Amino acid sequence: MPKHHHEKLFLQGKAGKLQALYQPGEAGKPAVVVCHPHPLYGGTMRNKVVYWIARAFEDKGCSVLRFNFRGVEESEGEWDEGRGESDDVLAGLDYLQGLNPDAPLWLAGFSFGTYAGLKAAKQDSRVERMFAIAPAVNLWSFDFMQEETRPLTVVSGTADEIVPFEQVQAWMETMPKHVGFHAIDGAGHFFPKHMDSMTDCLLDDCF
Repeated sequence: MPKHHHEKLFLQGKAGKLQALYQPGEAGKPAVVVCHPHPLYGGTMRNKVVYWIARAFEDKGCSVLRFNFRGVEESEGEWDEGRGESDDVLAGLDYLQGLNPDAPLWLAGFSFGTYAGLKAAKQDSRVERMFAIAPAVNLWSFDFMQEETRPLTVVSGTADEIVPFEQVQAWMETMPKHVGFHAIDGAGHFFPKHMDSMTDCLLDDCF
């Protein structure tokens, strides 16, 4: 298991510098950008779910970049209703691939981070695989994903108190059949008692 030694850095986004944490991985292993939940409700790259998503990939030898969206902690700029935040994700993808030019580029998001992340991935064909944890389908339209052909793993708790599980199920019915869907019985939005199950589901389709 690799040691967790996160490099503190800033990368350049359209709205200014973005605060980030980077864990270098093993040569040839995927490089993963992880996107945090809603900035206006306390979401940061230090969110516990984001931390454990990142750690799950780090433990598999992946290079992982977490960053704060514009206006969060030391990141410059201000909230932009998801539009600018998708640009922030693109900046993160550019930065991470620059560090790992030969690695497969992956993207993972939690809650609002799934929306901003998948919007960015839709524009960026370099992203080979995507992960959506507790996707906020009740707050944002994910219709842009309906024709997606790349691998996508979705993880949702049946007792999610913020994003109703029934709405995630309804969204999944509109998605291509190849999309992997993992429902964790009894899990809430932040997976307080189901973090191990969440990370197991996350990795199940790809390792």
